[in-house]
Amino acid sequence: MSEHRLNQHPILPPPEDAPSIPFYFDGARHLARPGEMISTALFAAGIHVFGHHPRDGAPLGIFCANGQCAQCTVVANGVAVKSCMVPVEENMVVTSCDRAPALPVVEERPEFGETVTETVDVLVIGAGPAGLSAAIEFGKLGMKVLVVDDKDRPGGKLVLQTHKFFGSIEDTKAGTRGIDIAVELAAEVAAFENIELRLLSTVVGVFSDGKVGVVTGGHYFLVEPKGLLVATGAREKQIPFPGHTLPGVYGAGAFQTLLNRDLVTPCRRLFVLGGGNVGLIAAYHALQADLSVVGLAEAMPQVGGYQVHSDKIKRLGVPVYTSHTVLAAHGEEHVEGVTIARVNEKFEVVPGTERSFEVDTLLVAVGLSALDDFIHQAREFGMTMEAAGDAAEIAEASAATFGGRIGALRLARKLGIDVPEVPREWEEKLEVLKARPGAPVTDMAKLPDLGVYPVIRCTQEIPCNPCATVCKKHSIEMRGDPILGRPAFLGPECTGCTKCVTICPGLAITMVDGRKDPDFPIVSVPFEQSGAHVEEGTMVLATGQEGEVLGNFEVVGVKNRKFADRTLLVQLRAPKGMAPLIAGIRMQDPGEMMVPVALLEDGRVPDDTIICRCEHVTAGEIRKSIRSGTRDINEMKAELRVCMGACCGKNCPEHISRLFGELGVEAGEVTGQTIRPLFVEVPFGVFAQGSKEKK
Repeated sequence: MSEHRLNQHPILPPPEDAPSIPFYFDGARHLARPGEMISTALFAAGIHVFGHHPRDGAPLGIFCANGQCAQCTVVANGVAVKSCMVPVEENMVVTSCDRAPALPVVEERPEFGETVTETVDVLVIGAGPAGLSAAIEFGKLGMKVLVVDDKDRPGGKLVLQTHKFFGSIEDTKAGTRGIDIAVELAAEVAAFENIELRLLSTVVGVFSDGKVGVVTGGHYFLVEPKGLLVATGAREKQIPFPGHTLPGVYGAGAFQTLLNRDLVTPCRRLFVLGGGNVGLIAAYHALQADLSVVGLAEAMPQVGGYQVHSDKIKRLGVPVYTSHTVLAAHGEEHVEGVTIARVNEKFEVVPGTERSFEVDTLLVAVGLSALDDFIHQAREFGMTMEAAGDAAEIAEASAATFGGRIGALRLARKLGIDVPEVPREWEEKLEVLKARPGAPVTDMAKLPDLGVYPVIRCTQEIPCNPCATVCKKHSIEMRGDPILGRPAFLGPECTGCTKCVTICPGLAITMVDGRKDPDFPIVSVPFEQSGAHVEEGTMVLATGQEGEVLGNFEVVGVKNRKFADRTLLVQLRAPKGMAPLIAGIRMQDPGEMMVPVALLEDGRVPDDTIICRCEHVTAGEIRKSIRSGTRDINEMKAELRVCMGACCGKNCPEHISRLFGELGVEAGEVTGQTIRPLFVEVPFGVFAQGSKEKK
């Protein structure tokens, strides 16, 4: 078994299949698991550099692992493919693009096949939480539904999430892990004979005649739906800085894909840029796999994600640097270090605050952009449609799940199906689930004078109520809104069952039990790391709510209760005054490892920084074009090839706009790029071949 494969995980089951599919990369033989993507198999073999860019010779690896860029392109059996989207085949010959053979000479004209058109009541684009939830509602109405997704399994980003979800148990399966929600939703969809789920299928465009183009298995066909529900999710934003295209710099979603979906360890020491929920959760997932998280930087004065997510990684030993940004990633062929610096209230770098860390990976989690291309095109062509999930509005997965249900009912009514209007309380719940977290508060409830009681550390109003729901004694209540309010223990009864401790998605509750020994009570701490770190009889370093060190305490028990869903309860004996302060257990030393670096002279993006990731066009080249008088992105495309890569111009336009602004050009003076008729690149041969058979 490769040292780069994850053999044990506190939450994920071991893989069912051993690597058994032989393939070749640049002449060397390797083994992949059945169905494994090429990029994953290469990472499992310890290969992170997939080739070099033809323009500047820069090394290339993965960035998004979601088909939204082309940085992971390789040549597989003679065809250039995105390695993150194509599974390994037996004896597949894979080469890096810089070792690719010459293009073959095509002697014969392709045989043109008939393009088949399928008709359905509803086409759902995307099999994530919103798309699956919508399909279930359509299925209940007896409608003929086709769900299309470009991944090899349903669930979207749910299949990457090992943590428990927020929201309400009744409406959004709160308190259940994302990986399990994906399985449950897929099973519900599979139970309907009138729903077809077509995976490894890519929607490439919607057209003025109301038809939608889809590619499956190299065959192109059209779908003519009466109604369209777009649930395409979001893509991760990119931010340019020196070294941001180095292998080892990739999105948090790519990291979670390799680690949690594919059980491959993509690194050993990582740094995270971005303090939203995506970045905070990715750091936590790394710790679950026993990887070292050197730190997390967030440009704002406070993290943008839930405070409970921030607190739990601090308790495990991750330094969180607010009001900081990444200046550069360093390395030749791969990331070897990262430099961060403090920023002021104008987000300008404060000279003299630079610090550097030795890492092999930098995760970029600076926000999400809606994949809304199909939405705009469908509206322009007057199609009957609805949007749900992140494609409609960026929010948490719990909101996407509920929003899919609402979107389905709205679309059904538009199609003339006799269904009641969406209940007003549904609309209100959705707004609650999409709500931003409230400001942290410090007025924590006074501890009760009881033999056993929970300590609840929710410092923000966030949409979550599982703890109050599972309390059989109704001793935990929500202050204010039944979902958005903060939970509080009102007593007087508590049985010490610890269900509230284990179901809390934020790991923000502990249980203090002094019924046997009031002076040295037992503290039950939720723990989702490897049990090898907390064996009974060992000493562990306990931490407070925000990671402050409280001292070493003996582990007197480790419970794995059936209702806990893989959350361990680590029991520590502590003095009465100290017990309620214990919130977590430190897993790593937050010390730094300094590396020598060349510091930047100012906070401006240097001229040699790549802006267009696909074509490797630099900030200096774009600035030169702007100074020469270019005010039309289409003209710049012809000159420099920006926005012409495999991402179809999704990533660099916003950064080009910032460079215009930096040079004093008003937004109204700039003509935007002409949007392509197709939103995903497709080989011409696919259209020529048509759909010879239905897939």
